Amino acid sequence: MDFKLSDEHEALRQSVREFAEKEIAPVIGDYYERHAFPYEIVAKMGEMGLFGLPFPEEVGGMGGDYLALCLALEELARVDSSVAITLEAAIGLGAMPIYRFGTEEQKKTWLPDLLSGRKLAGFGLTEPGFGSDAGGTATRAELVGDEWVINGSKAFITNSGTDITCLVTVTAVTGVDANGKKEISSIIVPSGTPGFTVAPGYSKVGWNASDTHELTFDNVRVPAANLVGERGRGYAQFLRILDEGRIAISALAVGLAQGCVDESVKYAKQRHAFGQPIANFQAIQFKIADMELRAHTGRLAYYDAAARMIAGEPFKRQAAIAKLYSSEAAVTSAREATQIHGGYGFMNEFPVARFWRDSKILEIGEGTSEVQRMLIARDLLG
Repeated sequence: MDFKLSDEHEALRQSVREFAEKEIAPVIGDYYERHAFPYEIVAKMGEMGLFGLPFPEEVGGMGGDYLALCLALEELARVDSSVAITLEAAIGLGAMPIYRFGTEEQKKTWLPDLLSGRKLAGFGLTEPGFGSDAGGTATRAELVGDEWVINGSKAFITNSGTDITCLVTVTAVTGVDANGKKEISSIIVPSGTPGFTVAPGYSKVGWNASDTHELTFDNVRVPAANLVGERGRGYAQFLRILDEGRIAISALAVGLAQGCVDESVKYAKQRHAFGQPIANFQAIQFKIADMELRAHTGRLAYYDAAARMIAGEPFKRQAAIAKLYSSEAAVTSAREATQIHGGYGFMNEFPVARFWRDSKILEIGEGTSEVQRMLIARDLLG
């Protein structure tokens, strides 16, 4: 087994790291405190080709693989998670459903702008009353003539209300199957469609420079051709998308955990107490060692899951393991990094304060820690 990155992957990692340190780190605190979406940063990421990383060149992508995306997410999240989740959601939740399951016409219409970063798309799965019970979808779509008529609501939808958002792909109940169970399908709803309302952005604990909204659909009419994939296969399609997304969230969590290491090492060398740098104290050394241990282990976990996915092997359990471990590691490391910084760790001018606020959602989004344990146990026990 060779864990050494290829020259291409290493070059990508270095370029994204330099971009994050030079273009994001100096300005992101201001965006964060203003709860402002970083359009300028997103535009620069588009110019770098980051939004097209895991897509083939024939559809307008960069011809990379899923590991390339994960490496980029890790390096972005070392500096800021709001920017990282904007990229992750734009690719994994916005463009990927259309690429994997869309018609040729849908790909031709939407992918050029999505893969260039000129436009963003959202993924409308979660609903206010159901959360982890994604199969409990209450939003409904009725086929009337040659149009879908959609009614319902979605919650916590990333990239759904920016000035460059062009669509949201939503799951909706479109009937019942032969066994009397809900038939859930996926349908593209373009931004600005009459009856499609984007609520004001949430007031969030973290990810303050990312875009998140509740959506409502009141007799929204879209063409029948906006169906994504097979009718009745929407739930299964989104489960596949979520499996892939867990690897990406693991990479993002590892980036946050590594950022905690980086900031804590720097601070421990600079901060003096009792006549010496606090880096000399074993209590601090052990905290930092444990933080590095968690980041390194989480990185190996997402490397493994990504390698299995790329090779076409089963990866559901490995994705759940990576997401579960990395997200919990990020929360623990953010807490410890804040402790190392003492009172300054509670001040928003220090990155670890932002890391602390951003970490908790990693144990919730794209499947809670409880759901990950359920998936792992189910795969082992049948």
